Amino acid sequence: MHSGLAYFITFFVIVISVFVTLFFKYELEQMFREKKSVIAFHICNLIITFMVSVGAYAVMTVYLFGKSFKLFPITVILLFMILPIYILGHFAFEKYKFVYQKYRTTGNEKVVVLNEKYLKKKRSAKFKQYNALAKEDRSHNAAKSRRRL
Repeated sequence: MHSGLAYFITFFVIVISVFVTLFFKYELEQMFREKKSVIAFHICNLIITFMVSVGAYAVMTVYLFGKSFKLFPITVILLFMILPIYILGHFAFEKYKFVYQKYRTTGNEKVVVLNEKYLKKKRSAKFKQYNALAKEDRSHNAAKSRRRL
């Protein structure tokens, strides 16, 4: 009973850490201007996710349930939990990345295609109201600065 609950909570920790690490991988690839996925980032993501999941499982079993655990069987079980989640998360993230990309570029950094889905996104009413207030504030401040001169 206790180990099932520990695995269930560890599953959620794995899912969260996979998506956080994939997001960081995407940002690092953009920062380094990599066009293709870098295998070193995937390996680092898997190691980070594995360490987080082992830590979560250890905390659940040792501190909350008061039981000891053996590292080798837990390692194998957690790896078999992490790998499918990471692969599915990677494919979902790649699909999301290309669907909501503003534009695509060629090798010499020229814009080839503007994404229609991105252009059709509606902006919320809150931003329209915020922009109207900002324009009003700018015109009000501009009038004050003209009076000083």
